[in-house]
Amino acid sequence: MMKNLVEDSNSLTDFRRRTSIFLGQLRKSGQPLVLTVKGKAQLVVQDAGSYQDLLDLIDRLEAIEGIKKGLKDAKHGRTRSIQEVASEKQRKYGL
Repeated sequence: MMKNLVEDSNSLTDFRRRTSIFLGQLRKSGQPLVLTVKGKAQLVVQDAGSYQDLLDLIDRLEAIEGIKKGLKDAKHGRTRSIQEVASEKQRKYGL
């Protein structure tokens, strides 16, 4: 279960004072830290591996959404033949 990031936050001042401890915690848990300024959540800090995992997940979700849209378009007849597309590109780019 994912922790509530806003409720489980630390001050930026505390992070500055104990950076090495927080970095160890980030590496070990893989969970991001929310840092507060004047009591309000302002920053999220996470290790590079976890951030890359997040970017990879976003890429996969965007690909899935594109596939779903394509399948929906095909189901509703919003398609063109490869010959139509090729002719259009030939005209457009003078091929």
